[in-house]
Formats: sequence, C-alpha cells, structure tokens
Amino acid sequence: MRPNATAMRMVGAQVAAARVAKGLTQRELGKRVGLQEESIASIEQGRRPLMPDVAALMDAVLGLPGLLAVAADRLPQMDVIPPWAEPLMSLEKKALALSSYENQVIPGLLQTKAYAEAVFRSRIPMYTDDEIADQTAARIDRQSVLHREKPMLVSFVIWEPALRGPLGGPEVLREQLQHLVTCSRLPGVMIQVLPLDRTAHPALDGPFVLLETPNHEHIAYVESQRGSLVVSDLDEVSIIAQRYAMLRTQALNPDETRDLLNRLLGDP
Repeated sequence: MRPNATAMRMVGAQVAAARVAKGLTQRELGKRVGLQEESIASIEQGRRPLMPDVAALMDAVLGLPGLLAVAADRLPQMDVIPPWAEPLMSLEKKALALSSYENQVIPGLLQTKAYAEAVFRSRIPMYTDDEIADQTAARIDRQSVLHREKPMLVSFVIWEPALRGPLGGPEVLREQLQHLVTCSRLPGVMIQVLPLDRTAHPALDGPFVLLETPNHEHIAYVESQRGSLVVSDLDEVSIIAQRYAMLRTQALNPDETRDLLNRLLGDP
C-alpha cells in the first residue's frame, strides 16, 4: 500500500461527496476541470493524488472555500507517471513544437483509451488493474496538448509495423487507426508513416521526441528499456534532428498517410 493511501482515499471521498452534493457526474466534473472521467474516478477512489492546480479548479466548480486546495497541498505527489517519464510530461505542456518518432507502438499522444490499456497490459512486470486504469487516465489527460486554444505544431513519424500490430485485438486496432485519421485533421498536427518498403532507415536506434521550448531551446527525449534521457547538448540534439529530417523525407506525406490508413481500414 502507498504510504499515504489512507489520506488519498479521504481526499477522494471529499471530492466525491462535494461532486454529488453539486449534482454533477464524474464526466461532468471532469469536463469542467480538464480531466477525463476515468481520472476523476481514480481520484475519488484514492488511487490517484489530487494535484493542487486541479484541486483549485474543483474548489471553484464545487463552491468550496479552498478546502480541496489545502488538502492537495498537504499530500505528497505520488508517481502515477514513472519518474523517468516526468521530464517529457513537463516539457510537453509548454512546448511550442514537438516532433515524435515511434517504431513499436502508436505515439502516446495519439493513443485511444483501449489501445493505451492494451499497451499497459503488455508490461512486464505486470500492472494491477488499478495501476492500468491510473496509467491510462494519465496518458489520455496528456493529449489535451493537442487541443490547445493556440495549437502547438506537432509532427509524428510512425514506422508502419506499429500500424499493423493488433495490440488488444482487431477491434482495438481498427478504432486506433480511425482515431489516427481523426487526429491527422487536427490543427497543427501532421502524421506521416514510414512505409515498410523503404530500403534505408535513419533511426534504427529507436524512438525519440524533439521539443522546442517557449525560450526556443531545442531538447531531445530518448527512451530505453529501463529509463530515459533528456538531451540538451546542442551537438547531440542536432544529430537527432538530422535523423528526424531524414525520416520525414522518406515517409509518406500526410495525405498519402491518410490514404494508407484508409486502406488498412478497408475503406475505398
């Protein structure tokens, strides 16, 4: 059990009681504070900590005089997001531009709920059902960066095998492919597929993310089996940026990518 599990359950129960008294469903409260319904459920059940910024919004929505903000401020933050992934989450929120290459799974920012669950169910050591629910909710919440009032410029290159791996089963994959078509039409979002018939591949070392900060710094984020690395050295970032540039030139353009997705879906 987590060290502060009892306190988290108590705060969660307070959120639930205030929500019910206000006549709101979990989905309705989530919409008003910018969270998914599953995230509200995780908070109310004490599986996910209530963050101070969300608590302040809840106080305003539920008509509470800062009670949840005080409670959240007294709770140490728990690691729903693995510590090695936290730098990327922080950088994503404020980035002016993001470029992502993925070769095994659909990028997290583009995953459906069912596909994300399938990804987390594949993990070894295995997650519990509660941990899968928490991780999935956190991943879906991250996707709000694609829906900013002022869109962020986002580019994705996905190697074709990731589109063909039926994680979760055929229906989960079909929903995921349909979601990619939808996401490809979002403002500022460009999705390209690197097809299997290319005879050269500039990024065989694995997936990575490139970000531009509000201060116009260029940073890379690279994951491995047991951790990750935030790269700020200009020479190293330049090498990764060169690889991404080559990936984009070899990949299908966004319109060709939508055509491929529609063919995989069986649409004319």
